[in-house]
Amino acid sequence: MKFGIAVFPSKKLQDLANSYRKRYDPHYSLIPPHLTLKEPFDATDEEINKIAKKIEGIAKDAEPFTLRAYKISSFQPVNNVIYMKVDSVPELINLYQSLHNEEFGVKSQYSFVPHITIAQKLSNDEHSDVYGSLRMAGVDHEETVDRFHLLYQLENGSWTVYETYRLGGGDS
Repeated sequence: MKFGIAVFPSKKLQDLANSYRKRYDPHYSLIPPHLTLKEPFDATDEEINKIAKKIEGIAKDAEPFTLRAYKISSFQPVNNVIYMKVDSVPELINLYQSLHNEEFGVKSQYSFVPHITIAQKLSNDEHSDVYGSLRMAGVDHEETVDRFHLLYQLENGSWTVYETYRLGGGDS
């Protein structure tokens, strides 16, 4: 089964992201707006139980952090993804690094750029038009994140929560 790890922002930020995603992101119906902490990986039931325990330990040692989405940016020319850029605060970077040590195997194919995707799989012309208008609209949002989620992918391609972890070790 495929798993991933992500932060779901507040409803307010999700609503803002979805106002763009419903038009510009074909994955809109598969997963809510999120900040990816670990890209999809495969694990058996037995493996995911061990991984879930490791994640629990990481969550206890991690601190809540401020998620500040402060500008619209793009990964072009690598790909035509448009996103809300999120501040690289130390608590977020430490959490990401903890989820990418040797125990977790697969290294990310990209360097970590904290973000929430709002548009993807656009043609070059679409990207240019959409990016121009979204950059002018901008974003300025700040909130405290105190939890993250281990997700699994269903047969229809959508993602659902497998387990929720509180940062600092509080109860879910």
